[in-house]
Amino acid sequence: MTLSVLGIIPARAGSRGLPGKNIAPVCGQPLIVYSLDAARGASRLARTVVSTDGEDIAAVCRAHGGDVPFIRPADLARDETPTLPVLIHVLDRLEGSYDAVMVLQPTSPLRLSKDIDEAIRMLEEDTEADSVISVVEVGDAHPARMKRMKDGVLEDLPFSEEFEGQRRQDLPQLYLRNGAIYLTRTRVLREQLSLKGNRCLAYVMPRERSVNIDDALDLIFAQALIAAGSTDHG
Repeated sequence: MTLSVLGIIPARAGSRGLPGKNIAPVCGQPLIVYSLDAARGASRLARTVVSTDGEDIAAVCRAHGGDVPFIRPADLARDETPTLPVLIHVLDRLEGSYDAVMVLQPTSPLRLSKDIDEAIRMLEEDTEADSVISVVEVGDAHPARMKRMKDGVLEDLPFSEEFEGQRRQDLPQLYLRNGAIYLTRTRVLREQLSLKGNRCLAYVMPRERSVNIDDALDLIFAQALIAAGSTDHG
């Protein structure tokens, strides 16, 4: 069954960690434009809109061909506002209906158009699945290597490695959400009030496409990868 999927790029104006990050310049263009381009290059999205409370963000998006049908109200743009009500607000305001919604955070500039299309294909082929979320292998930052510190002394946690220095390949393979793709059936959003639902498929992405920009160091890392041409980010 072919799904009608709405892409939503949520871009709140306020950011504590990196002010103005959604339109911060990255290798010659505003950060959010990378997500606009990835969505435009995907063949499986029925429509992609930007949800923002910032007139400056809206202007940048429109200048780059983005669809900004309305400005998000201030009560849905607070620091503590979760993603779900923002998505419901967009669905309620737009005409037409969609089988699923894909959240494309502007802080994932290295996501490719093919990542978008492949995630949608996965959801189409598994009719029992509620959602698809992109992840990346944790690598050296495995939770089994974490410690608790008490009065300057390191303590193991219940899930710590069996012995100090255990090889990574002997640890359970674990994955971390990378923030690039959240694809959820619309009925799950509305009825379960969840981005994940009960059955969530994993779309595994490589580390070089899993940069999630939260602070200035992440921005520098993303710029280096894009400048080096390590991936076809368009």
